[in-house]
Amino acid sequence: MKKSSKLTLVAAAVAATLAGACPSALAQSADALIDKLVDKGVLSVKEANELREEADKNFTQAYSVKSGMPEWVQALKLNGDFRGRYEAFFADNPLFEDRNRFRYRARFGVTAVMSDNFEVGFRLGSGDIDSASGLNSGVDPISLNQSFQNNGSKKGVFIDLAYGKWTPLNNADWSVATTVGKMENPFVFSDMVFDADYTPEGAALQIGRNLGEKHAVKLNGGAFVLDEVGGSTQDSFLFGGQLRLDSTWTPEFSTSLGASYLAVMNPEQLANGAVPNINVGNTRAGAAGNLVYDYAPVIVDASATYKLESFPMYAGAFPIKVGGDYIYNEAASSAADNDGWSAGITFGKAGKRKTWEVSYTYKWLGADAWWEELVDSDSGAFYDPAYPNSGQGTGYRSGTNVKGHVMKVAYSPYDTITLSAKAFLMERIDVPADSEMTRLQVDAQWKF
Repeated sequence: MKKSSKLTLVAAAVAATLAGACPSALAQSADALIDKLVDKGVLSVKEANELREEADKNFTQAYSVKSGMPEWVQALKLNGDFRGRYEAFFADNPLFEDRNRFRYRARFGVTAVMSDNFEVGFRLGSGDIDSASGLNSGVDPISLNQSFQNNGSKKGVFIDLAYGKWTPLNNADWSVATTVGKMENPFVFSDMVFDADYTPEGAALQIGRNLGEKHAVKLNGGAFVLDEVGGSTQDSFLFGGQLRLDSTWTPEFSTSLGASYLAVMNPEQLANGAVPNINVGNTRAGAAGNLVYDYAPVIVDASATYKLESFPMYAGAFPIKVGGDYIYNEAASSAADNDGWSAGITFGKAGKRKTWEVSYTYKWLGADAWWEELVDSDSGAFYDPAYPNSGQGTGYRSGTNVKGHVMKVAYSPYDTITLSAKAFLMERIDVPADSEMTRLQVDAQWKF
């Protein structure tokens, strides 16, 4: 048989075998099959390389016909997770009634990877529509939790991600990516700066440069819309830049350093009724709750990780990580508590089969260190009386103006599931007496 005929037949066979497979499995499955044919002497190394190119081409055509997708769509990736939660709140203040509740968070997304280094992502998420009656539109921007309530009523589903991404450069030395839409947060911060569920809307630019084998510099930039004001050009925006240095000194020891600047533009447009009023803590004035100060903080962070070769009852290398961050908002008065910091340590890392983690963090977040509506919505204290001009009444409130301890334990018996428990022991900074709160979260999370 002629060489060209043999390659064509084998390529067709490979493409036919893989045509029913998931696109993301194409490269690994095709390479494994071709390598086996080389091992058995059916193909030479040169023929194998030619076959890989022909098989890829035939697969692309076959998959396009089978799926109905255009040829420029190279892969469709499905992903998501489900988290079930039991949550309890306790306080020593007799004015607070202890409570408990059950909640869930569900997310399902699809990512289309296309030729010419383009990507489009879309994700749906749950959200507590029952608690959204006081919001102008949508649901809580810093939480996807939905409480079990109202006799099993049907629950809401909302857009959590919707973005387009282009990566014009990605090689061993440089990477450049730009994203527009509603996206994963491009910045790397603790929840003292951004709640983990916050997905900003706007544009981002990420640039990476490898400085040899040990060091990598990353520049993250973003411009995000906070609120659109009809009939005005004074919309509220968030601008930010972050420079990071990630270093791997040895296979066991690595560090990460970051320096950032964030700025809220036109904060006068962010009164209580302008956007969802979820958190409290900032200094506000008047019945409308206008912000008194600007928010343009400088943030620095650092962490170091050391990996032990092994550890009892832990699969794989065992990481020990220490780190912290500091935030300073010069635009606010020092009398208004314009800074904050956190420090913590984590043993292990859950997420893979038979791995676990134990962590402790202490945080101190001043009232005007940062805009209250972006920070962690799980860190809160008891307010009596209500915080001045906050638009919220007496009771448990999260946001800034809090300090305290956060402890977590987690275990992953399988790759797909992680079990965890987390406790927040927090109190107000300005009036700590009788403001202590304990918040307990017990989670089971499945991912795919």
